[in-house]
Amino acid sequence: MSDTDLPVHFKVMLKNVGSMMSVVPWAKTVGFTLDTLERGRAIGTLPYDEKLIGDPDTGVIHGGAVTSMLDNLSGTAVVSALDEFKSTATLDLRIDYMRPAEKGRDLIGEAECYHFTRTVAFVRAWAYHETREKVVATAAGSFALQDPARWASHQSKMMKKDAESKGAAS
Repeated sequence: MSDTDLPVHFKVMLKNVGSMMSVVPWAKTVGFTLDTLERGRAIGTLPYDEKLIGDPDTGVIHGGAVTSMLDNLSGTAVVSALDEFKSTATLDLRIDYMRPAEKGRDLIGEAECYHFTRTVAFVRAWAYHETREKVVATAAGSFALQDPARWASHQSKMMKKDAESKGAAS
């Protein structure tokens, strides 16, 4: 597939890889970055930070931070895999922790969307330090897919119905 054949939303994502996560409040707060984006694949970095420590005695990053990183990357991988833009929401995300992240070391996360239907996408993800050969955690998830125009249409109908009910109450 040539660059001219790429979906418009994916071209926009590629153009903004370096800044995409700066608009995600959690990612911005912890310094999480999206480093690499391909169709159906996303790689990012979660820098080690003392505010992410889950166990003060060991200095190990909290599992919730690892989960959030893998969830963000998984959703990004899903959207990048689609031929047309759809909104996505996590339906299910299973995390298996293999070992604690090492104190003082950044985590790398990688996610790939390996299959999707009309309404659901499926993802695998990994958190590690240097290579996937010694993972900290793995993830498997499913994500809902929805056409944003359908959502907007539903919202418009709900707003109109709400306005009508307020007008009738006056």
